[in-house]
Amino acid sequence: MYDVIVVGARCAGAPAAMLFARAGHRVLLVDRAAFPSDKLSTLYIQQPGVKLLRDWGLLDAVTATGCPPLDHVVYRLGDVEVAGCADPYDGITAAYAPRRHLLDPILVDAAVAAGVEFRARAAVEGVVVEDGRVVGVTIDGTEERARLVVGADGMRSTVAGLVGARTVTEHPPLTCAFYTFWRGPRTHFELYEGPTGWVSAVPTNDVVLISAYYPQERFDEVRKRAREAYLENVRDNAPQLYAKLDGAEQTERLYATGDQRNFFREASGPGWALIGDAGHHKDSLTARGIGDAFLQAALLTGHTAGTLDDPAALDVSLKRFAEERDQALMESYQATLLVAQATARDRRRALLRAVGSSPELTRRYFNTVAGIRPVSELYTPELLAMLAA
Repeated sequence: MYDVIVVGARCAGAPAAMLFARAGHRVLLVDRAAFPSDKLSTLYIQQPGVKLLRDWGLLDAVTATGCPPLDHVVYRLGDVEVAGCADPYDGITAAYAPRRHLLDPILVDAAVAAGVEFRARAAVEGVVVEDGRVVGVTIDGTEERARLVVGADGMRSTVAGLVGARTVTEHPPLTCAFYTFWRGPRTHFELYEGPTGWVSAVPTNDVVLISAYYPQERFDEVRKRAREAYLENVRDNAPQLYAKLDGAEQTERLYATGDQRNFFREASGPGWALIGDAGHHKDSLTARGIGDAFLQAALLTGHTAGTLDDPAALDVSLKRFAEERDQALMESYQATLLVAQATARDRRRALLRAVGSSPELTRRYFNTVAGIRPVSELYTPELLAMLAA
């Protein structure tokens, strides 16, 4: 009998397992993948996520991988550019973007060091239900029981399907992404938007992740000539960045995804919870996934770690977790939908032009981009007057 079984050992599951174990609980962490292994990811961790790594005692291990501190952001839309950085967040002045085959083992190792039992290449096949309550899972034909089952197994979550978690908010996919890694270009964290799409540059361990985004409806067309279209996108929408690819080395093949869903699922039910992409996913264009995963792990364990022995109390704490998750993430979800809509480009250009006219608005803007302050605080009377003019 475990106190908690966590399914999925990436950026939501491994920290949650670690935190439950540090609170004195017996935890089983499973993942169907082998470790270490890479994963589709924007890599970027904003300051609030970096703060959690520091609080958990893991930031030094992450910086020791060699990923550079990212303390300057550039957003360029056509002829409008806003550049700067967010305010320090509890002493954290930089973001980081470690490769996932380096970050994820750090998180898993920390969980194991806290006392978690970890099983890789372990596939969950079903959930065990008694009197309407989830009380365990079956893994490779073996039944394992727990007071709480946590699904942290990604956007296509097996656990979410097995427990029947409803989708409570959903919007259609907005973009598709093509990305690869380059050695040679020198960049900050940069986002470009032009007439045909978006381009992002994220410095990581010894290379730069450069991603090209198109509107979702173009995915089938673009993937038939993926590399040619990828380079065209960078050339047309980020010409300054494209010039830096002259003489640069592409270090890996080109990857693509046309499945960038936007949704909230139910976060919890009797004996179960969903965290990370299993419970909530949004377009990767704003690079909020890892920070959101860390936040949800902290919220879940903070609400439930002291109530696992009492099913009624656990249900109350799970409900509070669900409410706080939605409150914490809904505003950034709505902002991401706006950023990822090609039809809203003129609105974004007007916003950036106004933001760039004032150092105070620029500071507020980057604080909201980093998740340090809510988006609502950006829209001061001054900014609203500029947008209405």
